[in-house]
Amino acid sequence: MTIKLMLVDDQALFREGLRTLLSVYDDLEVVGEANNGQEAVDAAPTLKPDVILMDLRMPVLDGVAATKLLQESMPETKIIVLTTFDDDDHVFDGLRAGAVGYLLKDVPSEKLVEAIRAAAQGQTFLQPSVAAKVVAEFTRLSATPAAMNQPLVEPLSERELEILNLIATGASNKEIAADLFITEGTVKNHVTNILGKLGVRDRTQAALKAKELNLI
Repeated sequence: MTIKLMLVDDQALFREGLRTLLSVYDDLEVVGEANNGQEAVDAAPTLKPDVILMDLRMPVLDGVAATKLLQESMPETKIIVLTTFDDDDHVFDGLRAGAVGYLLKDVPSEKLVEAIRAAAQGQTFLQPSVAAKVVAEFTRLSATPAAMNQPLVEPLSERELEILNLIATGASNKEIAADLFITEGTVKNHVTNILGKLGVRDRTQAALKAKELNLI
């Protein structure tokens, strides 16, 4: 299946280079580009991309605001932040807005393609330095009481809690399957159940909500 991509960045030269790079992969197709977040929000409903590569700092409408609007109107479209910055504020703003991936622009091409394919399958992909920041934030939050904890209507099973803890470390379905000695299909089913019970759209939001509820 071909993954339809949209490139959102205010640097035309970077978009051109990215389009050329991705064109060598048979399963990837760039269906459109945008110079800023507002152009992306306007064009995405027509282009219907599977995955959007989103810069953060852009004129008119920045990447965080655009990601939030797109996730509200097109939740089936997955957004990967691809930016120059990995400072904490930008990382968490992007993820809270609904991005399922966060990569720096100096990422190796094979890792970018891996992230795109993972996002298209509903998985989260974080660059190691970004994942480390997320884990550090989880650790910091665990030292403070969660505000207004709400019990789940349907509690997570022991296996689901195991998988949720691994999700919080940034582990992929393949890595979780290997760690727990189960199949990737079984992991995928558990992840679907976890997202449903927590009432969230993706793995990153699942980890954040689980931390708020003191489940991990």
